[in-house]
Amino acid sequence: MKKANLIMLGAPGSGKGTRAVALCEVLGIAQVSTGDLFRNNIKEGTELGKLAKSYINKGELVPDGVTAAMVKDRLSKPDTAGGFILDGFPRTLAQAEMLDKILAELGEEISYALYLDVPDAEIIRRISGRMICSECQAPYHREFNPPKSEGICDKCGGKLFTRDDDKPETVKKRLEVFRSTTLPLADFYGARGILVKIPPELSERGAAADMREVAEKLGLCAR
Repeated sequence: MKKANLIMLGAPGSGKGTRAVALCEVLGIAQVSTGDLFRNNIKEGTELGKLAKSYINKGELVPDGVTAAMVKDRLSKPDTAGGFILDGFPRTLAQAEMLDKILAELGEEISYALYLDVPDAEIIRRISGRMICSECQAPYHREFNPPKSEGICDKCGGKLFTRDDDKPETVKKRLEVFRSTTLPLADFYGARGILVKIPPELSERGAAADMREVAEKLGLCAR
């Protein structure tokens, strides 16, 4: 079996998180989510967290160097020694080059970049159908997890709403950003021969079984 140092690529709403969690369970490796890194560093008051928060409080983007430093620190932890899956980094070619330097310094390299190529129409359908309870924050979906009474939370009776980030016009803009900044990573890793496209839809067996099949085909776990 090969050591699994993986990257999960895909547009917002493509299902990266679901598959990353499932693959971590199948392979017993660490999930490295940039969203979690930011939250944890800020919550713990680390120097990197304080630096990131200073930019966030000013409404500015956190510089790539700060994000990369958080990733390097996380990949230096003992639980990543057996492998890891990166979710949310890299997002750009510049970040991919930073990752190459980080891994070279750690004596590591990427095994595969897994790409979920989901059609835009399907992503808009998935995201724009999301609803949140204004009172208890319970999640719903108009199609996949509808409430018993339209617009009303089953749990507390609160009013359901769609976040601005989940409205169709906003989702389309997010997809445009993905196509221009993150999608080129598919070519970047494809040129190295380590890009692997995985089915965008889950089978009836579920995420864990699907990702085990992918891992077996890549020789990352025993059949």
